[in-house]
Amino acid sequence: MGHPRFFVALAWCLLVAALAGAQEPVGSFENHSDVGTVLHAGTATYDPAKKTYMLTGSGENMWAVKDAFQFAWKKISGDVELAADINFANSSGNPHKKAVLVFRQSLDADSVYVDVALHSSGLIALQYRDEKGAMTGEVQSSTTWAGTAGDVASSPHRLRLIRRGAYIYLSIGAPSHYDGESIRIPLQGDFYAGIGVCSHDKDAVEQATFANVELKPIAPSPDQRVLYSTLETVPVSSGDRQVVYFAEGRFEAPNWSRDGKHLLFNRNGHLEKLPCSGGKPELLDTGFANRLNNDHGISPDGTMLAFSDNSQETKSADGKAGHDSLVYVMPISGGTPKRLTPTGPSYWHGWSPDGKTLAFVGQRNGDFDIYTIPVSGGDETRLTTAKGLDDGPEYSPDGKYIYFNSERTGHMQIWRMKADGGEQEQVFSDEYNNWFPHISPDGKWMVFLTYEKDVTGHPENKSVMLRLMNLDDKKVTVLAKLFGGQGTINVPSWSPDSKFVAFVSYQFIAAEDAQGSQPISTEHVGRSLS
Repeated sequence: MGHPRFFVALAWCLLVAALAGAQEPVGSFENHSDVGTVLHAGTATYDPAKKTYMLTGSGENMWAVKDAFQFAWKKISGDVELAADINFANSSGNPHKKAVLVFRQSLDADSVYVDVALHSSGLIALQYRDEKGAMTGEVQSSTTWAGTAGDVASSPHRLRLIRRGAYIYLSIGAPSHYDGESIRIPLQGDFYAGIGVCSHDKDAVEQATFANVELKPIAPSPDQRVLYSTLETVPVSSGDRQVVYFAEGRFEAPNWSRDGKHLLFNRNGHLEKLPCSGGKPELLDTGFANRLNNDHGISPDGTMLAFSDNSQETKSADGKAGHDSLVYVMPISGGTPKRLTPTGPSYWHGWSPDGKTLAFVGQRNGDFDIYTIPVSGGDETRLTTAKGLDDGPEYSPDGKYIYFNSERTGHMQIWRMKADGGEQEQVFSDEYNNWFPHISPDGKWMVFLTYEKDVTGHPENKSVMLRLMNLDDKKVTVLAKLFGGQGTINVPSWSPDSKFVAFVSYQFIAAEDAQGSQPISTEHVGRSLS
């Protein structure tokens, strides 16, 4: 039989351990704890006189499939916002150390979460895990913050994380303004909201302050909402998104220039040219064509531009006048467009690799099918005759095939055919509706737009996915989840080196959240490794 003193000592040790694990509330947060495995326990304190939280934290990273950091939290539900003035104690240590505002489904290391992370390097990003145990992704802000002489520790940075429904977005500054980043994250029921510190070095401990912290519920989005468009790029190697430009209103359908230096997009019936390295968009001269839609693209040699436009009067088969979409070409530098299609509606979608032929969608006799027409002018050639909509034709880089989407099987799926219309075959099919296949310049990848199975057509303002198919092994992965659809990726938008895809996401922002927002276009910052 064991000695009574042994059991007393054991009970005392268990009590001490329990008391050590039971953290006290910190300010307005219910508790604080280390998430994941850390070598050095973190701390959290609150100074009510200064209204400031001080957190110290260790942890190898908040990235990949698991996290390790110090977290002060409160359980909450519904639409909420969390804001704070964030400042590192010093600018030493790993440049990827993070001070974060976090919404997290659970305290598990591999939990679903989204945060806005201020890195010691000045990088700001929405980082997220949209499924338990999944890889972390990010949307990098077009804003980088640094204090005096590049010292991120020398001035506080006010960040705000906002949850409205299924979408979470970021505001920056004081007064706060929407910064163009948004992400769809499936937080369910109660979740954890709070502040955190990760040293990005398992052997180190780092410190940050969070002042003027606000965590509060917000009313559902009012009827007065502001639409914002965000031009983003995403590398196929990682899926980590980068904001290039955002502005109030709707713009659509980016094309990458052949030299990789510019992006084109349409807005308010015109085309605009945006340097990838920064600056402001400038209008492209398209002559009389001032009702362009989102179907436009650059010739393989970079000298010509094809687009669809509704400016000129047309007549239907029964003689009725209108303004149907027609296909035109013009020099990339601007000028007077040359009309190619005799009738409409006609919507451009692809250049042949030799630059001699265009592929487009035309409605003739009540049916939308795929046609080709010489760039030099001439008769159009019909390539598809199946019942139902055929759309989105685009040549493969070798010119042997035309990829397209078709609903001939009952819902929209990806097909291809020989360039002359022969041997039409289905390339990919699943339960979703899949649109607008775009083949990478090196011929290795296909990116396409995916709608939920109950969505008809390709409308705007829907929850959609950009998905990526490896054309060798046919594996399909999700490249991005976003709010978009029509205008997101209607036309070819691969970078010339096949490493990036450009697209447009959209967000309806409550008027009070959008206050002070300005169009932004900035140079790409280095992509974070964390």
